Amino acid sequence: MASSNLICDTESWKELRAHVDDINNTHLRDLMNDTNRCQSMMAEFDGILLDYSRQRATLDTLNKLFNLAEAARVKEKIIRMFNGEHINSTENRSVLHVALRAPRDAVMNSDGKNVVPEVWHVRDKIRNFSERVRSGTWVGATGKTLIDVVAIGIGGSFLGPLFVHTALQTEPEASECARGRQLRFLANVDPIDVARNITGLNPETTLVVVVSKTFTTAETMLNARTLREWISSALGPQAVAKHMVAVSTNLKLVEQFGIDPNNSFAFWDWVGGRYSVCSAVGVLPLSLQYGFPIVEKFLKGASSVDQHFFSAPFQKNIPVILGLLSVWNVSFLGYPARAILPYSQALEKLAPHIQQACYSNVFAWVSIDGVPLPYQTGEIDFGEPGTNGQHSFYQLIHQGRVIPCDFIGVVKSQQPIYLKDEVVSNHDELMSNFFAQPDALAYGKTPEQLQKENVPEHLVSHKTFSGNRPSLSILLPSLNSYNIGQLLAIYEHRVAVQGFVWCINSFDQWGVELGKSLATQVRKQFHASRKKGGFVEGFNFSTKTLITRYIEASADVPSDPSTLLPNI
Repeated sequence: MASSNLICDTESWKELRAHVDDINNTHLRDLMNDTNRCQSMMAEFDGILLDYSRQRATLDTLNKLFNLAEAARVKEKIIRMFNGEHINSTENRSVLHVALRAPRDAVMNSDGKNVVPEVWHVRDKIRNFSERVRSGTWVGATGKTLIDVVAIGIGGSFLGPLFVHTALQTEPEASECARGRQLRFLANVDPIDVARNITGLNPETTLVVVVSKTFTTAETMLNARTLREWISSALGPQAVAKHMVAVSTNLKLVEQFGIDPNNSFAFWDWVGGRYSVCSAVGVLPLSLQYGFPIVEKFLKGASSVDQHFFSAPFQKNIPVILGLLSVWNVSFLGYPARAILPYSQALEKLAPHIQQACYSNVFAWVSIDGVPLPYQTGEIDFGEPGTNGQHSFYQLIHQGRVIPCDFIGVVKSQQPIYLKDEVVSNHDELMSNFFAQPDALAYGKTPEQLQKENVPEHLVSHKTFSGNRPSLSILLPSLNSYNIGQLLAIYEHRVAVQGFVWCINSFDQWGVELGKSLATQVRKQFHASRKKGGFVEGFNFSTKTLITRYIEASADVPSDPSTLLPNI
């Protein structure tokens, strides 16, 4: 296929490539002195303020990026996504996670059918079921109220809901609604994760939610069988139907597992795993913990950003601006990583969620048409809440390699603290760092400044900060369920914009398939060796040596074991 299909062959891309030299001759110290530039590099929507003036970019850079978006037909691709066209071409699917939070009267079609009524049918079913469980109308096998929930899922079925749950735990309204209840997430097939999740729980008061679209995901189903045994051994096999429900479309396997198909909650092929938190995948366990009204506000927050993304001009469109800046930093300035730095402990699981959303969706070596890419895509995301990160890796981002940073701050703390005679409140102390760090990265500190401060000459080079390190700041008015939904949608659409510009498919995930298929071969070898004492074969020398050592060193594992569950 001809390389002329690639975005790098357009005049807009070539103009940006030539423009890099201009930027390399400019320092952020000088750019930040231009008040008009800084004022123009702010965008606001529904109380959310984005300040991207500390990016290594001028207004000319932005104009060139908007031209690039036009050359990549980003607006057309957004419309196609919202219209339910099969933009996930490698899997021949629509990409309609926006329909999961659309108003009841919205029309969003996939394959000629409006999917919104189906979405609301499932939402109404979740509302009804969660209210019955929370009120004690639905009880366990022994008549006790189900106050503890374990959600079993992995990847997008785990990290997205965990992010939202962690963010809601300390939100006053949500925490009050969750009083006396527990929500835990079991993802890793490691038996230690099982042990940690069931420790302290009573099977009589526990409801398990199994999340697997096909009901065949290897890790999830092994964990599901493990918790089924935990429930059955304590309460009898008949208790499974009262203590386990499913989020799946495979009703046959759900029933064979022992779960009543009426207690299975659907989602659809047009919902990618990384975008599934607004489906039953996240809405069911979160509604059981916090009540459906809290989760509904979260969905409305996400929907508000969906409409902003769809309708706002690009110059004021927060997800579009963020996506274009990521393309600029990765493909033109050559920065391979991005630090996500929320100055709120409630957002501690944001970076892991964005990691899997980004890694699975905007790292590609071929275009959507299968053409090898001559430019880099995707960034390595990592992060920690401030101020913890400042005492961990901030020396790297200040004096080591250049890593663009997303600073996320909140005006009103979920849990304000005031101490008499303190200079500032705890939240003001936190936010002092939020406002200071971007300037420290941008301006740095010169040897001349240090000499004026009488720093000993032998320490000047050690205390010099080069500055010119890009960042952006997102300031949220608060961190309630509505704002959490907005933040989620901003990052989801940012990923989509990156993929639209790079001309890659941001919605498939073939990169995870190879390792899984090879693990199947190892699993068969374990079975043969444990059951029949078979020799390790069919692997290269290194892998064969490692597997042989593992099997020999764990020879005490019985070939036909009786059930053994964790005991902590």
